[in-house]
Amino acid sequence: MPISFQTRPALVAYITCGDPDIATSRDIALAAIGSGASVIELGVPFSDPLADGPVIQRASQRALRHGTSLTQVIELGREIRRKSQAGLIIFSYLNPILRMGIADFSAAAQDAGIDGALITDLPVEEAGSYLREMRRCDLATIFLAAPTSTDERLKRIADVSRGFVYAVSRTGVTGARQEMAQGAQKLVRRLRKFTKLPVALGFGISTAAQFAAVGEFADAVVVGSAIVQIIENNPGNEVKSVGEFVRQLSSPRTGSES
Repeated sequence: MPISFQTRPALVAYITCGDPDIATSRDIALAAIGSGASVIELGVPFSDPLADGPVIQRASQRALRHGTSLTQVIELGREIRRKSQAGLIIFSYLNPILRMGIADFSAAAQDAGIDGALITDLPVEEAGSYLREMRRCDLATIFLAAPTSTDERLKRIADVSRGFVYAVSRTGVTGARQEMAQGAQKLVRRLRKFTKLPVALGFGISTAAQFAAVGEFADAVVVGSAIVQIIENNPGNEVKSVGEFVRQLSSPRTGSES
C-alpha cells in the first residue's frame, strides 16, 4: 500500500517500540493515528543509537531491557495494520536488519503489511542490496537528507527514495528544541528541485506552533522525541497522553481549515 498524506501538513509520529512494552506501544500508535497521525514510525530499539539524543536513548534502553526485538516490532506492525490503514514505517539502525538478513527482513515486513523502512545509518552509496530486496517486496525506501548534503547527494537520495523524503532540520542528534533551525526551509526547497515525492521535516519539532510553521513549506512534520518524552513522563497514562498531544499538535491545521 503506498504511503499517503491525507492532510497538509501531515504528521509522522515516531515511537520507540517496546517502551514501556509492546502492547502499550500498539495502543499508543493507534491513539496517535486516531488523533490525526498519517504515518507511524516504528522505532526498533538499539543499544548504540548514534543519531538519537538522550530521550530516545533512554527509551531504547528501557525497551531492550524488556527484550524487544526487530521480529517483535514487525509483529507489532502487523497488529496495527489489522486495525488501521495509516502508513507504517520501520525506523531502525542497520545492525538489527543485517542480523535478520535483508531479504528476510523485506519479506517479513511485506507480509506484515508494513509500508517501508528508514535505516538511519545506511548511506545511500552503500544501499544497493537493501534497495534491491526492498524493491522486490514493493516496500518504500526512505532516506535522510541533511542540510550539509550537496546538491549531487540530494539528487542521489531523491532518486532512490520511495514514499517520502525525510529532511533533517539541523545537524546533530534527535531531540526537542524551542526554536526551529535556520536553513530547514532552504533544505526542503533544494530537495524539491530533485523529487516530486512529499518531503517530511524532522528533528527538533515539539510544539503546535513549530508544527504549523513547518507546514507552511513541508508536506509533513516528523515528531519523535517529544512523543517519547511524553511516554516517559506519564507512566500508566501513556496512551491518553500521546493521543491528546497529537491532537494538540495538529490543532492549528484544523483551525486553518474551518
